[in-house]
Amino acid sequence: MGRPGLSRRHLLAGTAGLTVAGSFGFAAVGTGADALASGADTRVRYWNLFSGGDGYNMIAMLDAFRKENPGIDVKDSTLQWGNPFYTKLAMAAAGNRAPDLGVMHLGRVTGFSPGRLLDPWDVGLLAKYGVREADFNPELWKRAVIDGKLYALPLDIHVQLCFYRKDVLGKAGLLGDDGRMVQVTSTNEWFDVLKKAKKATKRGLQTIGLWTNDQNFQWWFFVAFYTQLGGTWFNAANTEVTFDTDKATQVLEFLRQHVTDGYTIPGAPTGEQFVNGAPFTWEGNWSVPVFSGAKLDYGATPLPPVFGEQATHAESHAFVLPHQADRGGPANEGAHRLAAYVVQNARAWAAGGHIPAHTPTLTTPEYRELAPQNEYVSAMDHQANEPKVWFAGSTGVLAQDLGPVVVSSTTGSARPAAVAQRMKARLTALLASKNPMDGRTAAQGGTVA
Repeated sequence: MGRPGLSRRHLLAGTAGLTVAGSFGFAAVGTGADALASGADTRVRYWNLFSGGDGYNMIAMLDAFRKENPGIDVKDSTLQWGNPFYTKLAMAAAGNRAPDLGVMHLGRVTGFSPGRLLDPWDVGLLAKYGVREADFNPELWKRAVIDGKLYALPLDIHVQLCFYRKDVLGKAGLLGDDGRMVQVTSTNEWFDVLKKAKKATKRGLQTIGLWTNDQNFQWWFFVAFYTQLGGTWFNAANTEVTFDTDKATQVLEFLRQHVTDGYTIPGAPTGEQFVNGAPFTWEGNWSVPVFSGAKLDYGATPLPPVFGEQATHAESHAFVLPHQADRGGPANEGAHRLAAYVVQNARAWAAGGHIPAHTPTLTTPEYRELAPQNEYVSAMDHQANEPKVWFAGSTGVLAQDLGPVVVSSTTGSARPAAVAQRMKARLTALLASKNPMDGRTAAQGGTVA
């Protein structure tokens, strides 16, 4: 449920993706040829999980690559987002039927048995095509390194954001001189903002959308605010749970208060209410094309630092090399060349709301002119990530286990303090469990660089 299925939202996103991609000189058409393209002497098979606006923007970049590299035929295939994609990718790698290039969420790489189901990148070959470690956020690059080898090439970070309606906040006196939402640094300040915004909200609309019934979003919000409090998960060796139930309870009570104080309507259509005039919604940055396509007067910031420290939940799409017993040769070099090209030419990708991982892109005039992307680009420097263990990552076991219990607290079916204790118990069980990919626990998963 983290990414809704094809709907009016996705159609809006697709339309916006086409429009913005075109503005960067890309033509968002074509999906790859079944036969080797005329004049091409190398084929690169590429699997991804991008649909909607993301899919249109990726196609635009692939077509631009094809035009500049006629000797490489890219055969791209889009598979179903989430666990079906990861299952098929794992089976293909285990059966030596893997594509030359794939995409994964960076948080899932550790659990994908690097060295068995994934092959490491040739950093020298990447450098040949212009991609170097120095061009990436250090923490983001570090997450892609396992046992001293680079197993993922980050394409972006995608974050949870606080979207706000400027027209409504203006009436409530909640915009600064720069036209952006006033700064918030505590829970008291945040609920004071909601109180003022509620008075300016049309009857029948909630003040803020929180995806109260969605296990993925509730988990992502929890990770963000727990990180703001300085909360940790495990010790460095992944042998001991360091989860702080007192801090967890603070976060759970904070999320719950949005419902008890009447600012959030459980089960309300979050994005649709925002389009119709609700002053706030917390959504992933992939909603930017939807809201821009609806021509709203809006802004977007990282989740408010209500516990003092800035931190907003972040994941990353990253290129990977699914394991091939005979990896090498022209197809492998073509995969490196394609991934390097897309990473360095991610301006169209940024139109989908994602923050490009290639930091030189962030300083280009084209990116600086993108709104509201230029308002939340700072999230790159204060990412709240899930722990680097085999059971973490987008739609992973950790979110599936803990997301529903966070929902139970937010919606009021369980007490926050009891939920915090349950979360610690689940973390203890997961830490002792074995990765079905390779039969190793988190502590046995290798030394992380």
